[in-house]
Amino acid sequence: MAEQGAVVHIGGYTAHGGGRGTGIVAARRDPGSGELSPLGTVAVTPAPSFLARHPRLPVLYAVNELPDGEVNAFRVAADGDLTPLGTRSTGGAEPCHLAVVPDGGHLVVANYGGGSVAVFPLGPDGVPGERSDLVQHEGHGLDPERQAGAHAHMVNPDPGRGPLLAVDLGTDSIYRYDLDAASGRLVPRAPRVRAAAGSGPRHLARHPDGRRCWVAGELDASVTAYELTAEGALHQRGRVDASDRPGHVQPSEIAVGPDGRFLYVANRGVGTVAVFALAGELPELVAEVETGGEWPRHFARAGEHLYVADERADMVRVFRVDAATGVPAPVGEPVPVPSPTCVLP
Repeated sequence: MAEQGAVVHIGGYTAHGGGRGTGIVAARRDPGSGELSPLGTVAVTPAPSFLARHPRLPVLYAVNELPDGEVNAFRVAADGDLTPLGTRSTGGAEPCHLAVVPDGGHLVVANYGGGSVAVFPLGPDGVPGERSDLVQHEGHGLDPERQAGAHAHMVNPDPGRGPLLAVDLGTDSIYRYDLDAASGRLVPRAPRVRAAAGSGPRHLARHPDGRRCWVAGELDASVTAYELTAEGALHQRGRVDASDRPGHVQPSEIAVGPDGRFLYVANRGVGTVAVFALAGELPELVAEVETGGEWPRHFARAGEHLYVADERADMVRVFRVDAATGVPAPVGEPVPVPSPTCVLP
């Protein structure tokens, strides 16, 4: 039996989403070496492209990125096995991201295809109840193919008392909401934050100081810096390139290291993880590390190790992050996983 904290769950695309996976896969993680030992498929469910855990309970949530979107809840056993607890409709197409608010009372979901944000109350056992809200985004962007309509790509609750941020690729916007805990409804804070036209904001990373955040622009290969005010406003501070490599660059995941000194960005197309120092006004590129594949869709940090899921190379790659420089270096051999899109330590 593996300790629960040493089990990693991996989501991905099944045939329902054009992938080769079979559902949610588990692997045992060695905290010392970072090595992953596959445990096999622990939940057969269609297109579980993004996963999240409850902050207190042994419950895992997964979207089903389908034309009629769903969210699933599973009880997590100590050995990583998953027992289904319930399924709910997200009310929109192709949900691609979800998160539990810090107090564990609600689950929020981004419907990419539907361009909407759904809210579910969570019971004392972590099981989602009936959907309590569905907020529809409106508008479009410059790209006639990727931005013909709204495409909510991430829901990012504030770890404190600030607004929930919903990042929308289709409308080049970051929407701000207050969650009314009693009703489970989202109260918009106007106005929405406009990103650069055609940038296609995808994911957002907050700094531990609560004042700064950075947004990866999927369509213009950018990283944009914002200042978060105590009132919940977002002020743009500037923009840098997500990669200095030639060729097609399509950023995916973005995250701040645990000590707040470095920002990490996965770049699809060129197959890299870019490392930025955060000491100055804008992120400064200090290294760009090849992942061994071309399509790093997601990554996650666990201890001193970074786990990178390459969707098209059918693998998860393990890196050890140098504590002084923040730069990851590969360790061991890649772990074969079909069409991985999310790593959840």
